[in-house]
Amino acid sequence: LFNVPVPMRDGVNLSADIYLPDAPGAFPTVLNRTPYDNSTQNHADLGGFYAQRGYVYVVQDCRGRYDSEGVFYSYHDDAMDGYDTQEWIGGQPWCNGSIGTSGESYGGHTQWMPAPLGSRYLKAMVPRVTPSDIWKEDAYSAGVFRLALGLFWGLRHSGRTRQNADVHDWDQVFRSLPLIEADRQAGRDVKFYQDWVIHSTYDDYWRQVSNLDKYHEIDVPIFHMAGWFDAYTGGALINFNGMVLQGRTPETRRGQKIIIGPWHHNLSASTMSGQLDFGPQSMVDLRALELRWFDYCLKGIDNGIMDEPPIQLFVMGENVWRGEHEWPLARTQHSSYYLHSQGGAGRFVSDGSLTTEPPGDEPVDRYVYDPENPVPTWGGTFHDPAVVKIGPWDQRPIEAREDVLGYTGPVLEKDVEVTGTVVAKLYVASSAPDTDFTARLIDLYPDGRAMYVCEGVIRTRFRESDEHPTLMEPGQVYELTIKLEVTSNLFKQGHRIRLDITSSNYPRNDRNPNTGHPFGMDAEMRVAEQAIHHTAQPPSHLVLPIIPRD
Repeated sequence: LFNVPVPMRDGVNLSADIYLPDAPGAFPTVLNRTPYDNSTQNHADLGGFYAQRGYVYVVQDCRGRYDSEGVFYSYHDDAMDGYDTQEWIGGQPWCNGSIGTSGESYGGHTQWMPAPLGSRYLKAMVPRVTPSDIWKEDAYSAGVFRLALGLFWGLRHSGRTRQNADVHDWDQVFRSLPLIEADRQAGRDVKFYQDWVIHSTYDDYWRQVSNLDKYHEIDVPIFHMAGWFDAYTGGALINFNGMVLQGRTPETRRGQKIIIGPWHHNLSASTMSGQLDFGPQSMVDLRALELRWFDYCLKGIDNGIMDEPPIQLFVMGENVWRGEHEWPLARTQHSSYYLHSQGGAGRFVSDGSLTTEPPGDEPVDRYVYDPENPVPTWGGTFHDPAVVKIGPWDQRPIEAREDVLGYTGPVLEKDVEVTGTVVAKLYVASSAPDTDFTARLIDLYPDGRAMYVCEGVIRTRFRESDEHPTLMEPGQVYELTIKLEVTSNLFKQGHRIRLDITSSNYPRNDRNPNTGHPFGMDAEMRVAEQAIHHTAQPPSHLVLPIIPRD
C-alpha cells in the first residue's frame, strides 16, 4: 500500500508505504521512519523480507520530506510524529498490537525520540549508528562544530528531496565565513543549520532532542548496533548503559544488547574500513540479527538470543569477536603513558616519546596553528567517504607537518589490548583566548604505517562547562581532558603506540579562528602559538584502558 496518509495531531499527513504478508490476519509490525525517501530499493527489499516472514513493514517519510506534508526541521518533530504514527499503526486491522522500530542514523533518532512517550504498542527497538545527544556527538563535539557533517548534511537535506551534492565545490563551501552565512553563500537558506550555529552551547534547544535524561522513562528492549569508526559509537554505548542502569523496569534493563564491529557509518558493508581489511569474520548479517530480535520480542520465539552475552565487540588487530557482559569491562586496568621530549616533538617525530615513567624537567613542545592552513581530515569517524576519508588511514602524511606533535612508545614486547574509552590529559597554553586541541591514537606498524585508531578534540572555552564557556588567558597553562572516543584494538607485539596532537582536523571539524569571538558570527582569523607542557608538574599523559591478556 503506497503513499498511505497517516494523520498527525496537528492535521499534517505523513506518507507511509506498507508491505503486508500475503495472508489474512493481523501481524506484528516493523516501523522505519526516515528523512531519506521511503521509496528506495532498500526499503522495497526490506518490505519483502519482513512480509515474507510474517511481519507488516511500514516505512514513513518524515515530516516535510518526499511525500509527507509539512516542513522538515531536523530532529525536533520526531517525538510526537513518531508517537502518533505508532498509535495509528496499533489501531490498524493488519497490526496485532506489537510494533518494533528499525532504522539507522537519523532513522535511529526517530526511534529514540518517541520512546519515552510510552506507546503501548511499542515492544522493541533496533537503532543503528545513533547518538545519545545531538550536541555532544553530532552537531558538536566538546564544543567543536562538526563542519563537514553539519554543512554537508544540512545543504543536502535542505529541501523536500535530497539535493545534488555535485553542484558544490566543497572545499570552497567549507571555507565559507562567517559560518552563520555558509548555507546562503552556497545558495540555500537552511533554518535548522543556522540554528545549530546560533545554539553553539549546550542549552534547552539541544536538551529537547537528547536521550540522556529520558532513559528512566523508556520501557523497551533495545538492540543497539554500532561501528568503531562511526562518529556515534560512544553515544551508542551511553545509550546502552543508560538503559541497563536506568531503564524503566528490571525486565527492560536486562533486555539491552549491543554489537560493535570494525565498521564505519554503513555497518557491515565490507571487510575493508579505510586502508585495513578486517577479514571475512568481520562481516555480520545484521538484517538476520534484527529479525532474531524481533522474533523474540514481537513473536515470543525462544531463539536463544537472550542467552548470548549482551555485548558483542570486535577486537581489531586480533580481528576476533568477543562476548562481554558490561561496559566498561570490569577487568580494565587504566594505565597512564606520559609525554616526553626535548622540545622537538613537532619537528622530529622521534623526539617525542610515550612511556609509563612520569616526566622530569623537560622543555615545552611548541607549534603554530594557522586556521588558514588547517590539518586536513585523513581518516577517522564520519558518514560519507565522498567528502572526507573515513576509517583507519595511514597518518604519515599528516605527521609530516610541523603543526603536528608525535609521541611514540617503545616497541611492544607483547600484545597490548586497548578496549574502552581513551583519554588524553594535557596541560596546554596558547597565545589565543580560545583555540582547539585534538589528540589521536595511532597504531604504529613495524613497516612504518601509522594507522588511525581513535581521536578526540576539545574547544578550550568548553574545558570547564558545556553550558557556560570561558575564555583563556593567553600564555597561562590549563588542564584539558580530551576523550578520544572508544575503541577495541590489539596493539601487537612489535608494534608501537603513538599519540599525535595538533589543533585542527578540517573539514571534519570547523577551524577555530583563535579570536574568542562569538561562534560563527564573523570571518576574522588569527594564528595561535600552542604549547604542550610535560614536566613533573604538570605531567601531560595518555590514559589507556588496558585489558589483561594473561
